[in-house]
Amino acid sequence: MNTLSRRAALFGSLSGAGLLLSGCDRLTQSQNVQRIFRGVEDWTRRNQRLLLSGGQMAREFKPSDISKEFKANGTLNPGGDEYMRHVDEGFLNWRLKIDGMVANPMALSVAEIRKLPARTQITRHDCVEGWSAIGQWTGAQLGLVLKAAGVSPRAKYAVFYCADNLDGEPSKGGSQSPGQYYESVALVDAFHPQTLIAYEMNGQTLSVAHGAPLRIRIERQLGYKSAKYVQRIELTDNLAGISGGRGGYWEDRGYEWYAGI
Repeated sequence: MNTLSRRAALFGSLSGAGLLLSGCDRLTQSQNVQRIFRGVEDWTRRNQRLLLSGGQMAREFKPSDISKEFKANGTLNPGGDEYMRHVDEGFLNWRLKIDGMVANPMALSVAEIRKLPARTQITRHDCVEGWSAIGQWTGAQLGLVLKAAGVSPRAKYAVFYCADNLDGEPSKGGSQSPGQYYESVALVDAFHPQTLIAYEMNGQTLSVAHGAPLRIRIERQLGYKSAKYVQRIELTDNLAGISGGRGGYWEDRGYEWYAGI
């Protein structure tokens, strides 16, 4: 469950790397361990962006490499009356809102997003829990949508708000962790060509378990950054006032915000 095992191959070994365990471990509640996470996060971000400067792509694979099983991790169904009504309607009335620091706030239907230029990519999903799987994703490039919304030059982050309310059930994050799921990335990652608003997986419409109707794919970071059930994207210059202030549901509970691999 060492979240830095792949980074170590790139940057060399780190003393004490065994401490850097998954955020689901009780150690992540320690103030000292959280400080370690933040320190290594800064180190990782600086070094990875130095090595990957110029918009380098995550590795893409052949159709024959697609995994026979791709685990549907985290929440398998957000539930609730509103989400289930959307399921029953085939998500016809689902809207992806884009607001915040933009000149042209938008509310796009799934059908409208499907009409945008599409990108298909076969990439590896690396989970913080230690497993990986290769899948094919199709969707609209997030950067193109944000460009159409007119992102303010003062904006620094894209924040993804999801329908997934981790209400304390053990299968949804543990009894100690209630809260609405959200994630965020820096704009340099939001505008990366492999960052998608995905609506298909392996040539099929996204299933509920895999994030229907829309999920984000952030291919150069760990899987928890690829938020499912996305219903709003906010552009902002500051994460401090959002939920726990660390930029994501799991980040507020000890995970790294920059989860590069």
